[in-house]
Amino acid sequence: MSWAARAGLMMLASWLAVGPAPARANGAEDLELLRRAIEEGRERVAFYEREQRGLLEAVEALDRTISTLRDEVVNVGRTAERARETLERVEVEADEIRERRRVLEQAMSRRAVALYQAGSMGPAQVLFAASSVKDLLSRFHTLKLLLEHDADLLERHRLESVALVEAESRAREALLGRDDALARLGERSQQLASEREVKRAVVARLHLDRARERSALIELETAASALEETVAALGEARTGPASAAGTGFESLRSQLISPVDAPIVESFGLVVDSEFRTETFRKGVAFDAPLGAAVHAVAAGRVRYAGWFRGYGKLLILDHGDEYFTVLGHLAEMHVEVGDDVGSRDVIGTSGDTGSLQGPRLYFEIRHGRAPQDPRDWLRSREKG
Repeated sequence: MSWAARAGLMMLASWLAVGPAPARANGAEDLELLRRAIEEGRERVAFYEREQRGLLEAVEALDRTISTLRDEVVNVGRTAERARETLERVEVEADEIRERRRVLEQAMSRRAVALYQAGSMGPAQVLFAASSVKDLLSRFHTLKLLLEHDADLLERHRLESVALVEAESRAREALLGRDDALARLGERSQQLASEREVKRAVVARLHLDRARERSALIELETAASALEETVAALGEARTGPASAAGTGFESLRSQLISPVDAPIVESFGLVVDSEFRTETFRKGVAFDAPLGAAVHAVAAGRVRYAGWFRGYGKLLILDHGDEYFTVLGHLAEMHVEVGDDVGSRDVIGTSGDTGSLQGPRLYFEIRHGRAPQDPRDWLRSREKG
Protein backbone atom coordinates (compact mmCIF):
# COMPACT_ATOMS: atom_id res chain seq x y z
CA MET A 1 0.00 0.00 0.00
CA SER A 2 1.38 3.42 -0.97
CA TRP A 3 2.10 6.20 1.49
CA ALA A 4 -0.69 8.26 -0.09
CA ALA A 5 -3.18 5.44 0.37
CA ARG A 6 -2.16 4.97 3.99
CA ALA A 7 -2.55 8.70 4.63
CA GLY A 8 -5.99 8.66 3.03
CA LEU A 9 -7.08 5.75 5.23
CA MET A 10 -5.77 7.56 8.30
CA MET A 11 -7.89 10.62 7.37
CA LEU A 12 -10.95 8.44 6.79
CA ALA A 13 -10.41 6.67 10.11
CA SER A 14 -10.20 10.00 11.92
CA TRP A 15 -13.57 11.03 10.43
CA LEU A 16 -15.23 7.76 11.49
CA ALA A 17 -13.62 7.40 14.91
CA VAL A 18 -15.86 9.96 16.65
CA GLY A 19 -19.36 8.69 17.44
CA PRO A 20 -22.34 10.43 19.10
CA ALA A 21 -22.39 10.58 22.89
CA PRO A 22 -25.48 9.15 24.61
CA ALA A 23 -27.97 11.71 25.94
CA ARG A 24 -28.59 11.82 29.68
CA ALA A 25 -32.05 10.96 30.91
CA ASN A 26 -33.95 13.57 32.88
CA GLY A 27 -35.11 12.59 36.37
CA ALA A 28 -38.86 12.57 37.07
CA GLU A 29 -40.16 15.44 39.17
CA ASP A 30 -41.71 14.68 42.53
CA LEU A 31 -45.18 16.25 42.64
CA GLU A 32 -46.41 14.68 45.86
CA LEU A 33 -46.33 17.92 47.89
CA LEU A 34 -48.27 19.85 45.26
CA ARG A 35 -50.78 17.03 44.87
CA ARG A 36 -51.41 17.03 48.62
CA ALA A 37 -51.88 20.80 48.65
CA ILE A 38 -54.46 20.61 45.87
CA GLU A 39 -56.29 17.77 47.62
CA GLU A 40 -56.33 19.68 50.91
CA GLY A 41 -57.76 22.73 49.18
CA ARG A 42 -60.49 20.64 47.59
CA GLU A 43 -61.30 19.01 50.93
CA ARG A 44 -61.53 22.39 52.67
CA VAL A 45 -63.84 23.70 49.97
CA ALA A 46 -66.03 20.58 50.16
CA PHE A 47 -66.30 20.95 53.95
CA TYR A 48 -67.24 24.63 53.61
CA GLU A 49 -69.85 23.91 50.95
CA ARG A 50 -71.34 21.15 53.09
CA GLU A 51 -71.23 22.86 56.49
CA GLN A 52 -71.30 26.53 55.36
CA ARG A 53 -68.51 27.33 57.78
CA GLY A 54 -64.74 27.30 57.57
CA LEU A 55 -64.66 29.74 54.65
CA LEU A 56 -61.38 31.38 55.63
CA GLU A 57 -59.70 27.99 56.05
CA ALA A 58 -60.88 26.97 52.57
CA VAL A 59 -59.73 30.24 51.02
CA GLU A 60 -56.33 30.00 52.73
CA ALA A 61 -55.83 26.42 51.53
CA LEU A 62 -56.64 27.50 47.97
CA ASP A 63 -54.41 30.56 48.25
CA ARG A 64 -51.48 28.51 49.50
CA THR A 65 -51.82 26.19 46.52
CA ILE A 66 -52.21 29.13 44.14
CA SER A 67 -49.12 30.75 45.64
CA THR A 68 -47.10 27.56 45.24
CA LEU A 69 -48.28 27.14 41.65
CA ARG A 70 -47.54 30.78 40.86
CA ASP A 71 -43.98 30.32 42.15
CA GLU A 72 -43.70 27.14 40.09
CA VAL A 73 -44.87 28.94 36.95
CA VAL A 74 -42.25 31.65 37.49
CA ASN A 75 -39.45 29.17 38.23
CA VAL A 76 -40.29 26.84 35.35
CA GLY A 77 -40.58 29.84 33.04
CA ARG A 78 -37.06 30.88 34.04
CA THR A 79 -35.83 27.33 33.48
CA ALA A 80 -37.36 27.31 30.00
CA GLU A 81 -35.74 30.65 29.19
CA ARG A 82 -32.32 29.47 30.39
CA ALA A 83 -32.67 26.29 28.33
CA ARG A 84 -33.59 28.37 25.26
CA GLU A 85 -30.58 30.63 25.75
CA THR A 86 -28.31 27.60 26.20
CA LEU A 87 -29.69 26.01 23.03
CA GLU A 88 -29.06 29.16 21.01
CA ARG A 89 -25.53 29.53 22.39
CA VAL A 90 -24.62 25.88 21.73
CA GLU A 91 -26.06 25.99 18.21
CA VAL A 92 -23.85 28.98 17.43
CA GLU A 93 -20.86 27.13 18.90
CA ALA A 94 -21.65 24.03 16.81
CA ASP A 95 -21.85 26.13 13.63
CA GLU A 96 -18.45 27.65 14.38
CA ILE A 97 -16.94 24.18 14.92
CA ARG A 98 -18.45 22.92 11.66
CA GLU A 99 -16.88 25.84 9.82
CA ARG A 100 -13.47 25.21 11.34
CA ARG A 101 -13.72 21.52 10.49
CA ARG A 102 -14.75 22.37 6.91
CA VAL A 103 -11.59 24.47 6.51
CA LEU A 104 -9.48 21.61 7.88
CA GLU A 105 -11.11 19.14 5.51
CA GLN A 106 -10.30 21.39 2.58
CA ALA A 107 -6.66 21.45 3.66
CA MET A 108 -6.68 17.67 4.13
CA SER A 109 -8.20 17.27 0.68
CA ARG A 110 -5.42 19.34 -0.87
CA ARG A 111 -2.82 17.19 0.87
CA ALA A 112 -4.52 14.01 -0.35
CA VAL A 113 -4.41 15.33 -3.91
CA ALA A 114 -0.74 16.20 -3.52
CA LEU A 115 -0.01 12.74 -2.22
CA TYR A 116 -1.87 11.17 -5.11
CA GLN A 117 0.04 13.26 -7.63
CA ALA A 118 3.29 12.12 -6.02
CA GLY A 119 2.48 8.63 -7.25
CA SER A 120 4.17 5.58 -5.78
CA MET A 121 7.25 7.46 -4.65
CA GLY A 122 7.18 7.10 -0.89
CA PRO A 123 9.40 8.67 1.75
CA ALA A 124 12.18 6.10 1.32
CA GLN A 125 12.41 6.63 -2.44
CA VAL A 126 12.46 10.39 -1.93
CA LEU A 127 15.40 10.07 0.47
CA PHE A 128 17.30 7.57 -1.67
CA ALA A 129 17.01 9.89 -4.67
CA ALA A 130 19.18 12.48 -2.90
CA SER A 131 22.32 13.47 -4.81
CA SER A 132 24.38 14.40 -1.77
CA VAL A 133 24.41 14.38 2.02
CA LYS A 134 23.28 17.97 2.02
CA ASP A 135 20.43 17.11 -0.36
CA LEU A 136 19.54 14.11 1.83
CA LEU A 137 19.33 16.25 4.96
CA SER A 138 17.25 18.83 3.14
CA ARG A 139 14.87 16.15 1.86
CA PHE A 140 14.64 14.60 5.32
CA HIS A 141 13.81 17.97 6.89
CA THR A 142 11.17 18.65 4.25
CA LEU A 143 9.58 15.22 4.74
CA LYS A 144 9.62 15.73 8.50
CA LEU A 145 7.77 19.04 8.15
CA LEU A 146 5.22 17.49 5.79
CA LEU A 147 4.59 14.59 8.17
CA GLU A 148 4.22 16.94 11.14
CA HIS A 149 1.84 19.10 9.10
CA ASP A 150 -0.27 16.09 8.14
CA ALA A 151 -0.28 14.77 11.70
CA ASP A 152 -1.32 18.21 12.96
CA LEU A 153 -4.18 18.35 10.41
CA LEU A 154 -5.40 14.93 11.52
CA GLU A 155 -5.19 15.78 15.23
CA ARG A 156 -6.96 19.13 14.82
CA HIS A 157 -9.68 17.45 12.76
CA ARG A 158 -10.09 14.78 15.44
CA LEU A 159 -10.36 17.37 18.21
CA GLU A 160 -12.86 19.47 16.25
CA SER A 161 -14.91 16.33 15.56
CA VAL A 162 -14.95 15.48 19.26
CA ALA A 163 -15.92 19.07 20.09
CA LEU A 164 -18.71 18.99 17.51
CA VAL A 165 -20.16 15.78 18.91
CA GLU A 166 -20.06 17.25 22.42
CA ALA A 167 -21.71 20.48 21.23
CA GLU A 168 -24.43 18.54 19.40
CA SER A 169 -25.01 16.45 22.53
CA ARG A 170 -25.36 19.60 24.65
CA ALA A 171 -27.73 21.02 22.04
CA ARG A 172 -29.90 17.90 22.25
CA GLU A 173 -29.92 18.12 26.05
CA ALA A 174 -30.82 21.81 25.93
CA LEU A 175 -33.60 21.09 23.44
CA LEU A 176 -35.00 18.32 25.63
CA GLY A 177 -34.69 20.56 28.68
CA ARG A 178 -36.49 23.41 26.96
CA ASP A 179 -39.31 21.17 25.70
CA ASP A 180 -39.68 19.56 29.15
CA ALA A 181 -39.76 22.97 30.85
CA LEU A 182 -42.33 24.28 28.36
CA ALA A 183 -44.50 21.20 28.93
CA ARG A 184 -44.29 21.66 32.72
CA LEU A 185 -44.99 25.37 32.29
CA GLY A 186 -48.17 24.59 30.38
CA GLU A 187 -49.25 22.03 32.98
CA ARG A 188 -48.59 24.34 35.93
CA SER A 189 -50.31 27.24 34.20
CA GLN A 190 -53.41 25.11 33.66
CA GLN A 191 -53.37 23.99 37.31
CA LEU A 192 -52.97 27.61 38.42
CA ALA A 193 -55.92 28.73 36.29
CA SER A 194 -57.99 25.84 37.68
CA GLU A 195 -57.26 26.73 41.32
CA ARG A 196 -58.02 30.39 40.70
CA GLU A 197 -61.33 29.40 39.12
CA VAL A 198 -62.22 27.30 42.16
CA LYS A 199 -61.58 30.29 44.43
CA ARG A 200 -63.61 32.62 42.17
CA ALA A 201 -66.50 30.16 42.25
CA VAL A 202 -66.42 29.90 46.06
CA VAL A 203 -66.43 33.69 46.45
CA ALA A 204 -69.15 34.13 43.81
CA ARG A 205 -71.45 31.70 45.63
CA LEU A 206 -70.71 33.49 48.88
CA HIS A 207 -71.98 36.82 47.53
CA LEU A 208 -75.16 35.18 46.24
CA ASP A 209 -76.07 33.71 49.62
CA ARG A 210 -76.77 36.16 52.45
CA ALA A 211 -76.56 33.45 55.08
CA ARG A 212 -73.08 32.56 53.88
CA GLU A 213 -72.14 36.23 53.82
CA ARG A 214 -73.22 36.59 57.42
CA SER A 215 -71.20 33.52 58.41
CA ALA A 216 -68.18 34.90 56.54
CA LEU A 217 -68.55 38.23 58.34
CA ILE A 218 -68.34 36.47 61.70
CA GLU A 219 -65.21 34.64 60.58
CA LEU A 220 -63.65 37.89 59.40
CA GLU A 221 -64.39 39.54 62.75
CA THR A 222 -62.69 36.62 64.50
CA ALA A 223 -59.69 36.98 62.19
CA ALA A 224 -59.52 40.74 62.91
CA SER A 225 -59.51 40.04 66.65
CA ALA A 226 -56.74 37.49 66.21
CA LEU A 227 -54.70 40.05 64.27
CA GLU A 228 -55.25 42.65 66.99
CA GLU A 229 -54.03 40.23 69.64
CA THR A 230 -50.99 39.34 67.52
CA VAL A 231 -49.95 42.99 67.12
CA ALA A 232 -50.50 43.62 70.83
CA ALA A 233 -48.39 40.59 71.73
CA LEU A 234 -45.59 41.80 69.46
CA GLY A 235 -45.64 45.15 71.23
CA GLU A 236 -45.51 43.54 74.66
CA ALA A 237 -42.71 41.19 73.63
CA ARG A 238 -40.43 43.94 72.30
CA THR A 239 -37.50 44.64 74.60
CA GLY A 240 -35.99 47.55 72.64
CA PRO A 241 -36.71 50.00 69.82
CA ALA A 242 -37.82 48.65 66.46
CA SER A 243 -34.50 49.66 64.91
CA ALA A 244 -32.00 52.46 65.07
CA ALA A 245 -34.02 54.32 62.44
CA GLY A 246 -37.42 53.17 63.63
CA THR A 247 -38.27 55.97 66.05
CA GLY A 248 -40.12 59.29 65.81
CA PHE A 249 -43.10 57.80 64.02
CA GLU A 250 -45.49 60.26 65.69
CA SER A 251 -43.80 63.15 63.87
CA LEU A 252 -44.76 61.57 60.52
CA ARG A 253 -48.50 62.18 60.91
CA SER A 254 -49.94 63.41 57.57
CA GLN A 255 -46.48 62.87 55.99
CA LEU A 256 -46.43 59.14 55.23
CA ILE A 257 -46.11 57.91 51.67
CA SER A 258 -48.76 55.49 50.45
CA PRO A 259 -47.74 51.83 50.74
CA VAL A 260 -48.91 51.27 47.16
CA ASP A 261 -49.73 53.39 44.14
CA ALA A 262 -53.50 52.84 44.18
CA PRO A 263 -56.65 54.50 45.54
CA ILE A 264 -58.36 53.55 48.80
CA VAL A 265 -61.58 51.63 48.14
CA GLU A 266 -62.49 50.54 51.68
CA SER A 267 -62.25 53.16 54.41
CA PHE A 268 -61.41 52.96 58.09
CA GLY A 269 -64.24 53.04 60.60
CA LEU A 270 -67.79 51.86 61.22
CA VAL A 271 -69.38 49.60 58.58
CA VAL A 272 -73.15 49.02 58.69
CA ASP A 273 -74.74 46.08 56.89
CA SER A 274 -77.81 47.47 55.10
CA GLU A 275 -79.79 44.21 55.30
CA PHE A 276 -78.87 42.76 58.68
CA ARG A 277 -78.31 46.16 60.31
CA THR A 278 -75.18 44.82 61.89
CA GLU A 279 -72.26 47.07 62.68
CA THR A 280 -68.59 46.22 62.40
CA PHE A 281 -65.52 48.37 62.76
CA ARG A 282 -62.93 48.22 60.00
CA LYS A 283 -59.54 48.82 61.60
CA GLY A 284 -57.64 49.53 58.41
CA VAL A 285 -58.14 50.51 54.78
CA ALA A 286 -57.98 48.60 51.51
CA PHE A 287 -56.23 49.89 48.41
CA ASP A 288 -57.47 48.90 44.95
CA ALA A 289 -54.03 47.54 44.05
CA PRO A 290 -53.59 45.20 41.07
CA LEU A 291 -51.74 41.92 41.24
CA GLY A 292 -48.00 42.46 41.41
CA ALA A 293 -47.92 46.17 42.31
CA ALA A 294 -44.90 47.18 44.39
CA VAL A 295 -45.65 47.56 48.12
CA HIS A 296 -43.46 49.95 50.12
CA ALA A 297 -42.68 50.43 53.79
CA VAL A 298 -44.29 53.74 54.78
CA ALA A 299 -41.52 54.43 57.32
CA ALA A 300 -38.34 52.91 58.69
CA GLY A 301 -38.82 49.95 60.98
CA ARG A 302 -38.22 46.28 61.60
CA VAL A 303 -40.15 43.27 60.30
CA ARG A 304 -41.81 41.52 63.23
CA TYR A 305 -44.13 39.18 61.33
CA ALA A 306 -43.90 37.76 57.81
CA GLY A 307 -46.14 34.85 56.89
CA TRP A 308 -49.65 33.58 56.34
CA PHE A 309 -52.42 34.91 58.58
CA ARG A 310 -55.95 33.57 58.29
CA GLY A 311 -58.27 36.11 56.72
CA TYR A 312 -55.39 38.29 55.46
CA GLY A 313 -53.35 35.90 53.35
CA LYS A 314 -49.65 36.76 53.21
CA LEU A 315 -49.13 39.38 55.90
CA LEU A 316 -46.32 41.68 57.06
CA ILE A 317 -46.20 43.52 60.39
CA LEU A 318 -43.60 46.29 60.71
CA ASP A 319 -42.55 47.73 64.08
CA HIS A 320 -41.72 51.44 63.82
CA GLY A 321 -40.88 52.01 67.47
CA ASP A 322 -42.78 53.97 70.12
CA GLU A 323 -45.50 51.24 70.01
CA TYR A 324 -46.40 52.05 66.38
CA PHE A 325 -46.99 49.21 63.93
CA THR A 326 -48.12 48.97 60.30
CA VAL A 327 -49.88 45.89 58.94
CA LEU A 328 -49.98 44.94 55.25
CA GLY A 329 -52.14 42.05 54.06
CA HIS A 330 -53.31 40.17 50.95
CA LEU A 331 -49.76 40.23 49.55
CA ALA A 332 -48.71 38.10 46.61
CA GLU A 333 -45.02 38.16 47.53
CA MET A 334 -43.00 39.12 50.58
CA HIS A 335 -39.46 40.36 49.93
CA VAL A 336 -38.41 40.62 53.59
CA GLU A 337 -38.13 38.30 56.57
CA VAL A 338 -38.65 38.59 60.30
CA GLY A 339 -35.81 40.63 61.81
CA ASP A 340 -35.04 42.61 58.66
CA ASP A 341 -34.64 46.36 59.06
CA VAL A 342 -36.32 48.38 56.31
CA GLY A 343 -36.20 52.02 55.33
CA SER A 344 -38.97 54.34 54.25
CA ARG A 345 -39.97 53.61 50.63
CA ASP A 346 -38.20 50.24 50.58
CA VAL A 347 -40.08 47.69 48.45
CA ILE A 348 -41.10 44.94 50.86
CA GLY A 349 -43.44 42.90 48.66
CA THR A 350 -46.10 42.94 45.95
CA SER A 351 -49.86 43.27 46.20
CA GLY A 352 -52.09 40.28 45.57
CA ASP A 353 -55.33 38.59 46.51
CA THR A 354 -54.25 36.07 49.16
CA GLY A 355 -56.94 35.82 51.82
CA SER A 356 -59.10 38.35 50.00
CA LEU A 357 -62.78 37.81 49.24
CA GLN A 358 -62.90 40.93 47.05
CA GLY A 359 -60.17 40.22 44.53
CA PRO A 360 -56.74 41.86 44.32
CA ARG A 361 -56.12 44.62 46.88
CA LEU A 362 -53.79 45.70 49.67
CA TYR A 363 -55.02 45.78 53.26
CA PHE A 364 -53.24 48.39 55.42
CA GLU A 365 -53.41 49.20 59.13
CA ILE A 366 -51.61 51.61 61.45
CA ARG A 367 -51.72 50.75 65.16
CA HIS A 368 -50.50 52.51 68.27
CA GLY A 369 -50.41 49.77 70.84
CA ARG A 370 -53.88 48.24 70.64
CA ALA A 371 -55.47 51.38 69.21
CA PRO A 372 -56.10 51.33 65.45
CA GLN A 373 -55.38 54.61 63.63
CA ASP A 374 -57.15 55.95 60.55
CA PRO A 375 -54.45 55.73 57.83
CA ARG A 376 -55.95 58.76 56.06
CA ASP A 377 -54.82 60.90 59.02
CA TRP A 378 -51.25 59.76 58.42
CA LEU A 379 -50.96 59.73 54.64
CA ARG A 380 -50.00 62.76 52.63
CA SER A 381 -53.08 64.52 51.25
CA ARG A 382 -52.40 63.57 47.62
CA GLU A 383 -51.90 59.92 48.59
CA LYS A 384 -55.13 59.31 50.48
CA GLY A 385 -56.83 57.89 47.40
